[in-house]
Amino acid sequence: MTTTSPRKTTKKRKILEAPFNPPTIKYPGQIVEVKLGATKNEGGTRAKSIIIGGEKAPTFYSFGNPSPHPPIVACDVFDTKIPLPKAVKMHVEEVMDDPAEWAKLCVNKFGADMITLQLISIDPKIKDTSPKDAAKTVEEVLQAIDVPLAVGGCGDPLKDLAVFREVTETAQGERLLISSVSTWMDVKEAAEAIVKHGHVALALSGMDLNEARELNRMLYRTLPREQIVMDPSTASLGSGLEFTYTLMTRLRLAAVMGDYELQHPMSTGVTNAWFARESWKKMTPEWEPRELRGPLWETVTALASLAAGCDFFMMMHPAAIQTVKDTIQRLTKEDAKKTEVSDWVSLRI
Repeated sequence: MTTTSPRKTTKKRKILEAPFNPPTIKYPGQIVEVKLGATKNEGGTRAKSIIIGGEKAPTFYSFGNPSPHPPIVACDVFDTKIPLPKAVKMHVEEVMDDPAEWAKLCVNKFGADMITLQLISIDPKIKDTSPKDAAKTVEEVLQAIDVPLAVGGCGDPLKDLAVFREVTETAQGERLLISSVSTWMDVKEAAEAIVKHGHVALALSGMDLNEARELNRMLYRTLPREQIVMDPSTASLGSGLEFTYTLMTRLRLAAVMGDYELQHPMSTGVTNAWFARESWKKMTPEWEPRELRGPLWETVTALASLAAGCDFFMMMHPAAIQTVKDTIQRLTKEDAKKTEVSDWVSLRI
């Protein structure tokens, strides 16, 4: 008969605790703070103004220098009826003939922080709406909503400039975001109209850091830095999103590293996602229904821009808007800022 010896027990040893200090880096640069919209006390009629920018570190570097102002989402509204993807049209069809009602829907139902009124009808190839009539539409939208307003042109440099002159004067003091000023128009004349009537310029460049610097340099001759927002252009998912993300990331890193001419909040035209045929075209079953695929396409484009450091989002589909707003809230709320970096390994999302 064999006997087994008792199993030897090993004394448990406590793992040595070691302090962990996150690698907080102090960056020399800071993004300029830009105020959009003006309240009655500030010379306008908005219920509140919104400030974007102010970052002193890369995007969502919350354990170092958290962003003082969350990114904001604006909903695109058009001044004339245009072809829209079915997934978007089904939500706004009843108000497409009335930009003021469309704007109210976006604010009251979709939760938009701002409205971007796209004056498409001023295009000489569409309706060639006069500057005075365009300004009247801007007035109607301002009266219908109480959030800050951005106003976009049609892309024709001469017509846009004429309309911007009229709109900036009509809406004096409202601190509109004028979209957009670019190198293919008379930058000096556009900037003079913007600064004279107290508005903000959206400086549109063509996916080129040097072009962005040059445009800002031209605007500095007339506009204070706190009246400039940058738009480096947005290529959507399926149309060069990876290049957009790389460019925006380089731009933001260069800014916080001290590049004076790039230290401005960034805007992104997320609605460019709907130009990709995969977002709206009827396709084979494995692509899933376009009513779902379309808003996902817009959402992914927006989230990539958010990760790259954008502060101002132009969007359209209500589900995409809500998803991005929810993501911004989760990433900027106080609990997120206080999360210990050492807890990330066990963090439940």
